Amino acid sequence: MRIGVIGTGTIGSLIVGAFINSKSVKPKNIYVMNRTREKALAVAEKFQGVNVCRSAEETIHSSDIIVICVKPLQFFPLLEPLRSLWHTDQLVISVTSPISVPQLEKLIPCQVARVIPSIVNEGLSGNTLVTFGTRMTDFQKFKLWNLLGNFSKPVEINEENIRVASDLSSCGPAFLSFFLEKMIDGAVETTSVSRKEASQLVTEMIIGFGRLLEDNSYSLPELRKKVTVEGGITGVGLNILEQAYHSEFNRLFAATQKKFIEDHQKVDPQFKVLDD
Repeated sequence: MRIGVIGTGTIGSLIVGAFINSKSVKPKNIYVMNRTREKALAVAEKFQGVNVCRSAEETIHSSDIIVICVKPLQFFPLLEPLRSLWHTDQLVISVTSPISVPQLEKLIPCQVARVIPSIVNEGLSGNTLVTFGTRMTDFQKFKLWNLLGNFSKPVEINEENIRVASDLSSCGPAFLSFFLEKMIDGAVETTSVSRKEASQLVTEMIIGFGRLLEDNSYSLPELRKKVTVEGGITGVGLNILEQAYHSEFNRLFAATQKKFIEDHQKVDPQFKVLDD
């Protein structure tokens, strides 16, 4: 199985690393291409054996599965001139939520799917969010699911929920990192603990926290209840958080949904020419 990756920025290089580190795909069977060639060469230098292509056409010709990792507004200009190059057995994967699967199917005449990865896939964990195209065969679905399963837990997501699912799975590590950084800042600014010591304590705490969840030792509500003693210090802290963050996450998801709609309003007109 030969994998092509068009676009080797943060997401493209993450996917290449996940394929290689999980031993799903050998480096010699991965073909990468980037508009700025130096970025593709940097990936090939990091993962010895990866092939660097000079064009999208070369990448398509060399690959069975092609992962498109460019920005939403770059999809149509990139792919529209390439419509005659695909063959029916190929699978094209998009990694961006504002491009819907029906839009992909209008632009690409072979099998398509959308897969939203997460930075935690670098650690061979976390979810990948999958939306299958209508032309995908059961065999291709099975093959893609198994491929992703080597470094993640694939979850099938419909178009309606792709944004919120991506917020939780893919943006979640950034949101959680921000929260933990603020926790460290508060400790350092109000006590004599050093930033290094506070960071070490929080890092070890979050690693252990993840393991408890992974082992199904507790659900989130059970874990919070287990740590909270009535009238104790944890309860005092939780009361402060409840007051401060009572509706903040509602605002967060409302803002990401608004941005998602704005992205669609920019992207959708490009695809309307295909309906004419």
